[in-house]
Amino acid sequence: MNNQKSIKLPMLFRPSVILTLVSIFCFSLLSAQSDDKNVAKIEKTVTELYKAMVDKNKAILQDLTMDELTYGHSSGTIENKAEYVDGVLNGAFQFTEITPKDQTISISGKVGVVRHIFEAKGTNNGKPADVRIGCLLIFQKEGGGWKLLARQAYKL
Repeated sequence: MNNQKSIKLPMLFRPSVILTLVSIFCFSLLSAQSDDKNVAKIEKTVTELYKAMVDKNKAILQDLTMDELTYGHSSGTIENKAEYVDGVLNGAFQFTEITPKDQTISISGKVGVVRHIFEAKGTNNGKPADVRIGCLLIFQKEGGGWKLLARQAYKL
């Protein structure tokens, strides 16, 4: 007869449970790193978009925006992609500086949500003008980059 007693491990210490917990931890860690990288990419895209608006760079404006773009101004005006690009290039307001303040970025799958205070300097019909409005931007991941799908500004 075998006098050895078998030891039954508590559920938490069973190999299958430990493997599952380690897998969840590793996936969470990789997901967090991926989100951090995407947040940095979106932040860079916002900077590039605003620089293109100041520089009136049509090619970059078109490249960083989705064909389905809906661009809402604080006045209530809504523009599609062609109207937005034309407005930046030929509109009454010409930007000389754009600075996002108090920016937050969150990610849900292939969608990035950016909120910030949009502060800008420029000219409106040739006269100096300053802008300070709230702004919500929605980016969609396309390929390896992020493109602006929607923007809505609001008065503060």
